[in-house]
Formats: sequence, C-alpha cells, structure tokens
Amino acid sequence: MGDTWTIAGRSFRSRLMVGTGKYDSMTQMKEALDAAGAEIVTVAVRRVNLDRKEESLLDYIDLDRYFLLPNTAGCQTAEEAVRTARLARAAGLSNWVKLEVIPGDGTLLPDPMATVEAASLLVQEGFVVLPYTTDDHMIAKRLLAVGCAAIMPYGSAIGTGLGLTSPDRLRRIIDLVGGRVPVVVDAGIGAPSDASLAMELGADAVLVNTAIARARDPVSMARAMALGVEAGRTAWAAGIMPKSHTASPSSPPEGKIG
Repeated sequence: MGDTWTIAGRSFRSRLMVGTGKYDSMTQMKEALDAAGAEIVTVAVRRVNLDRKEESLLDYIDLDRYFLLPNTAGCQTAEEAVRTARLARAAGLSNWVKLEVIPGDGTLLPDPMATVEAASLLVQEGFVVLPYTTDDHMIAKRLLAVGCAAIMPYGSAIGTGLGLTSPDRLRRIIDLVGGRVPVVVDAGIGAPSDASLAMELGADAVLVNTAIARARDPVSMARAMALGVEAGRTAWAAGIMPKSHTASPSSPPEGKIG
C-alpha cells in the first residue's frame, strides 16, 4: 500500500500479522504465511523445540523474511507468562513478546489484571510487550501507562470467528491509544470482512490465525485476509462518509428535465 506502521521504532509494511497454530501440516502453514504477505509471525513458545535437536516449527519459518514474535499462549498466571517470556529471550528467540495471560476457565478470555501485572514486570526488564487484552479502554489505558509497545484487544473470543462483536468498544480504544502506540485487533476475526472492518475503524493492524488455518483452503484464505486488510486500510485512509439517518439523493434535484 505504500504506507508503513511502526512498533517500538521498527517499521513494517504488511498490516496483517499471522499465527502458526492449527494448520494440518507445517508445509501448509509455510504456504499460508507466504500467501498472506505477512511480515510478523507469532509462535507459541511452548510449541517451539528450543534446543532445535529435532524438527521444530522454526524450521519452516524463514527468519530472514519474517519477524518472529514469541507469545506466551498457555500461561494462566502473570508468573507463568513472565517466566515463559524470559525463557524465549534466553533461548535467543526475541526480546519482543506477545503477552497472553489466559485463565483455564474455558473462555480463552484474558485476565486483565494479571496481564497488566506481567506487562509491567516485562517492560521493566527490557521487553517489547504487545499484550493481548480485553476491549476495555480502561485496561488499555493501564497497559499504555506501564509502557506496552502496542495494545491488542480482542474482536471476540479466540477461535470463535464471531468477528467484531463490539466495534464501538474497539473504536474507543483506538481513539484513546491511537497515535501513541499501535492498536492491533487480535482474536475472533473469522472472515476478510471482519479484518476490513477492524481497519476501517482505524486499527493499525490485525492478527489472524484460526480463520486462515481452519479454512477449507488456508492458502486462498490467507490471500483473502490480506486483501481485506488492504481494502479496510485504503477505505480508512480515503475517509469513510459519515452515516446519516436521513436519505440523500445521489443526483441533485436541481436542473432536472421537466
């Protein structure tokens, strides 16, 4: 698209971030990443064979092409998340982390207080923290205050494909945070139209995993998501017309024949 966005001083062209879970095979994942045109790829630290002595997820990700973003998926407490992030950094993965603290209650919704706690500790330790969080603007404000490099609110619960169930709440976060750090809509996106809507609201990027990996044709869906993101971003940049409850003719009535 010709425009870029920046996290912690690092610029990216693609506004579609992708995950690496739930694919039928590593080869399929690799092809989908390529089709998405993504630059940022997130991987669960707990899924990575860090000693690389056996086949690893990392064997299928070109680290010269993709920026690796480790995540703390599977961590239920702030302590677990901090420990996992430290492990990833010690293993040489990255000092960037997509922070996830999700209680084992089956909802896959983040624990906001534990997320703020873990984010604060990790920022103090020099991590670039991108927290997965709720669509509560007050939690976003706290995460911003502790020094997070981006805010990643959900569109809806992980893996549901329900899309953006509360776009007004997301817009409130974008209005609050936008311009200071990026806002990335993470989780719940099920179709390219959802990704497009997130971008139309003014989000800086979206992160998609399940909607691509569990599509009938993940490679084609990855391309479609990229197009959805591009369409939404282009529409936002063009300036979307304000909504009105009053009809307005496309052609002016003045000067009509007869």
